[in-house]
Amino acid sequence: MSCNPTKTKNLHNLHNLHNLHNLHNLHNLRSAAWMALMALSGLAALPAAHAQTGDTFKIGIISPMSGPNARYGAFANKGAALAAKEINAAGGVLGKKIELVSGDSQCVPSEGVAATQRMISLDKTPVIIGDVCSSVTLAMQPLAEESKVLLVNAASSNPDITYRAGVGGFKWTFRNYPTDEVRAATVLEYSVKTKGYKKFAVLSVDSDYGRGAIKFTKRYLPKYEGAEILSEDYYKDSETDFRSVLSKIRRAGAQAIILYGQADTTPIIARQMLELGLAGKVGLVGNGEFNTKSTIASAPKVMNGAVEAAAWLPEVQAPRSLRFVEEYKKANGGELPNVHAYTHYDTLFLLAKVIADVKSLKGEDIRNGLASVKYDSPMGMVSFDDHNQAVLPMVLLEVADDKPVIKSAISSKVDYPAAGK
Repeated sequence: MSCNPTKTKNLHNLHNLHNLHNLHNLHNLRSAAWMALMALSGLAALPAAHAQTGDTFKIGIISPMSGPNARYGAFANKGAALAAKEINAAGGVLGKKIELVSGDSQCVPSEGVAATQRMISLDKTPVIIGDVCSSVTLAMQPLAEESKVLLVNAASSNPDITYRAGVGGFKWTFRNYPTDEVRAATVLEYSVKTKGYKKFAVLSVDSDYGRGAIKFTKRYLPKYEGAEILSEDYYKDSETDFRSVLSKIRRAGAQAIILYGQADTTPIIARQMLELGLAGKVGLVGNGEFNTKSTIASAPKVMNGAVEAAAWLPEVQAPRSLRFVEEYKKANGGELPNVHAYTHYDTLFLLAKVIADVKSLKGEDIRNGLASVKYDSPMGMVSFDDHNQAVLPMVLLEVADDKPVIKSAISSKVDYPAAGK
């Protein structure tokens, strides 16, 4: 598996959001585990959801609305709600108002599957957007496939979601979000070629997201002569003391820490790096909302120089993106949206576009429409490959002078291996 991030020119325009909830914690569930859960609960495979009657069209949102990562679910729901409000104000989809149905995954696979099952059987939602957490999305895929319900992911980045979708097996799963394969390859290339780093230490969250990003970082590391990983550590969501591992990293002589982690943890790590005298000596590269004002303010001397690849950030200067930021802030008491707010907002508009194109509210028709859509998003043109993975622009940024600076736009196109390799 390889990835060929190519530079693109356009970072386009944006829209908006409103309402709800809270987020996360992680586990591991795959197809066999899902079948076991079905057997234990006494529930058979669910029938396919049909196109809805009545005045509304239901779209499900599965996200962590409680638990350690509840803030991500809150952003996701608020972003989707703003989009629904705007779409409904413009006439809805084929004359029907969008009705959002929310389910709490807690960022736990079994909880996410249970919430999805309830949504399909009770709410009869033909389309579900979910989840923020990669482990939950991976667990949802077989259920969506069995039930013939369209699963559109707007926030999980583990590459296995894509490799399992489309021609990979799960025809009912699409992803409107970049994968960590592209992110890892791009960040590593910039870190070595532009920043001059060769000696790395890993400190990432212990999850499908964190470990998946490191898996692909290791895959591309041999491309760069002399580049090596000196130490590799993973942390649990609840951890708050990183002094011992940071001391080990300092002793090893690492030039940069590869960090794919949770946004709430990044400021803690940055402050402890400052405390241990690592500011200006050891850089941060990867992804963990390095670009937010609160993270940068936690330890500016550490965060300046940090490198991150992101699907979106508020500093994107495209007119529709800027409008989205302003409308979101207006709807949510001045709160600045994060990437999950944007991607859920954008995914609702993507679905509205497809529904208008196919002139149908049937799940199968929407699925077929997604496969061939050309969608002009606020970030640029979006289409889907044969793994149902969106090919869309993302940004590479570096923190400088206490603010994120966009260094380039990159394509999220995945270069899949040839058959049989």
